[in-house]
Amino acid sequence: MDKYYNDWEKWYNLIVKEFNFNKEEDYRVSLILDNIIQNKGKFDITNMHLPNQCIIFGAGPSIKKNISFIKSTFDLEKYLIIASDGATTALMEEDILPDIIVSDLDGDMKKIIEANKQGSIIYVHAHGDNQDKIEKYVPQLDKIIPTTQSKKVGLLENYGGFTDGDRAVHIAVYALNMETIILAGMDFGNIITNYSRPEIGVHLKEADNVKKLKLKYAEKLINSIKNKKSNSHINFIDITLI
Repeated sequence: MDKYYNDWEKWYNLIVKEFNFNKEEDYRVSLILDNIIQNKGKFDITNMHLPNQCIIFGAGPSIKKNISFIKSTFDLEKYLIIASDGATTALMEEDILPDIIVSDLDGDMKKIIEANKQGSIIYVHAHGDNQDKIEKYVPQLDKIIPTTQSKKVGLLENYGGFTDGDRAVHIAVYALNMETIILAGMDFGNIITNYSRPEIGVHLKEADNVKKLKLKYAEKLINSIKNKKSNSHINFIDITLI
């Protein structure tokens, strides 16, 4: 594991201990994803001419308000639009197609597949308990860049990151070399949306204790990236609470 990516090995060990995750399972599922990608092919984003600024959308309660603000304030053509998993649905409801989706495949997969078919690149993440989703959905996807939180294997990348939201920030910094990163819909409170968890059946709901802890780690990870001296050249703008 490459410590260059925000000291990810240190964070990974903390997360595994905190959540009682199984490193061997993370690695095993990573091998499964790699096997599929070896046959499908991995998308090469390095050949693309990308802007040096992006907007990363989380799926928090502020997402729709933030989308409205951004549509009225920013020229979206000048930004790379990155959706954290379920934020894809909120964006597409507003006729915004993400350039990139970062997902472990537990959001609204109908919308994610639709966006991917329309051209969205997708960073697909493997971890110990999403083998079923990888085997079901990855064969239906195109333009895939596979990631892992475990040690790198085969075609998989590890840019660091735990939740889809903070992993999107890791990717923006360490893979895409963004110089301006705008954060939207990145609420780290106790309320989740059905964009984040489609199965909850209502628009807003109090998060369970595991989800609350995940959100706390996501916030810590994003803050650690912001505060890292090597990232001092990056302009971070958080409009979540505007």
